[in-house]
Amino acid sequence: MNPEILSALKQIEKERNVPLDMILQAIEDALVKAYEKNFGANQNVIIEIDRSTGELHVWQRKLVVLEVEDPGTEMSLEEAKALAEEAELGMELDLEVPNDVFGRIAAQTAKQVIVQRIREFEQNVIREEYLKRQFDLMIGTVQRHERREVLLDLGRAEGVIPVAEQAHNEWFRHGDRVKALVLDVRTSLRGPQVVLSRSNPGLLKRLFEQEVPEIRQGIVQVKAVVREAGLRSKIAVKSLDSSVDPVGACVGPKGSRVQAVVDELRNEKIDVIPWSDDPITYVANSLQPAKVLRVTLFEDKEARNAVVVVPDNQLSLAIGREGQNARLAAKLTGWHIDIKSESSARESQDAAPARPAGEAAKKAPEASAAPEPQTDSTRQPAQEDLAVPPQAKE
Repeated sequence: MNPEILSALKQIEKERNVPLDMILQAIEDALVKAYEKNFGANQNVIIEIDRSTGELHVWQRKLVVLEVEDPGTEMSLEEAKALAEEAELGMELDLEVPNDVFGRIAAQTAKQVIVQRIREFEQNVIREEYLKRQFDLMIGTVQRHERREVLLDLGRAEGVIPVAEQAHNEWFRHGDRVKALVLDVRTSLRGPQVVLSRSNPGLLKRLFEQEVPEIRQGIVQVKAVVREAGLRSKIAVKSLDSSVDPVGACVGPKGSRVQAVVDELRNEKIDVIPWSDDPITYVANSLQPAKVLRVTLFEDKEARNAVVVVPDNQLSLAIGREGQNARLAAKLTGWHIDIKSESSARESQDAAPARPAGEAAKKAPEASAAPEPQTDSTRQPAQEDLAVPPQAKE
C-alpha cells in the first residue's frame, strides 16, 4: 500500500474519529474477498497491512500432503521440503505471493471499503448517541411528510414521528420547531432514523421538568402521568418539602408554567393533581376539577373498585366528555371508579334492604368530604375525614 494512502487514512482517522485499525482491518477483509473473486474461492489467502509502514503482504496457506488434489490449498512434501527443511506431512505453510499483480484490485477495493466502512462507523456512532438519549426531550425542525409520518431534521440524524405517536389535534408545517420524546432508533436506507413521540405520557413529564425548577431539583416528584394525547392529561405530583406546594410549583405564577406546557401541546387540557398515600384522598383528587363528597373503596384479589359520590351539579364534570375525566382518573390511580350523583346515592341507600346487625361488611372504609375543604394540601386526612384539596388549574 502506498505510504501516501496510509497518511490519508490517518487524516481520516483524525477528522472523522474513525479508528485506523478498523479501516485497515476492513481493507484486509475486502482484499481477501477480491483476491478469491479473481483467483478462485479456494485460495486460503491471508492478507496483512503493516500498521506502521502500510506495506501490503499476501500469503497463501497450503497443507502439506502426500498426493496433491487441490493445488490452491495443498502442496506435496517435496515442494514443502524445498521451501522449509523442517516441513512434515500435515503441516501448513504460508507462501508469500507477489502483490504487484494485486495493486489495481487493491486500490479499487480499498477505496470502496474505506467509504463504506466510514459511513457504517458514523451511522453506528449516531445510533448509539441517540439511544443514550432514549426517553429524553429533543427538538427538531419539520422537513416533510411521508405516508402520514412527520420527518424532522435533528442535526446529525433524521427524526420520524409515526402516525401512532402523533396527537390527533396536531398538524405540522415545514420549518416548524417541534419538541418530542425519543423512543428508539431504527435503521433506514438513509441511515439511522430516530423514532419520536408526541403522544407518550413521558413527553408531558419531560416538559414539566423543563418548566418547573422544583422538579429538576428533586423537590417535587412526578408520581404518575396519564394522557389522551391532544385532549386531556392528568399529572400527579408530590412535594418532598412541606413548605413547597407541588401543585402551585407546577402551575407557576399566574399559571405561567402549566400554560407553557399547554401551549407546547397545542392547548391540550392538563390537570395537576396532588398525589397522596391515602387511596381515598388520591381517588378524590384524581377527579379534579370536579368536587367529591364521598369515596368508598371495595378491594379484593380480582379488582379494586371505588364508588365516588359527587354533588348533582358536578356529575357531568366528574365524568367528563365521553367519560374522559373518569377514564383518566382510573388510569392515574389504578382503581375502577364508579361515579354517582348525591341524589342517586341517597336513593340507592334508601332502597337498600336492612342488613343483619351481625353481618360483617365486605368493603373498605368509607370517607366523606369535610364541610369545609382543607386548604393545606400536605395534610394526610383520616379515613373518616377526607380533605378535598383546592382544585388544580387547567
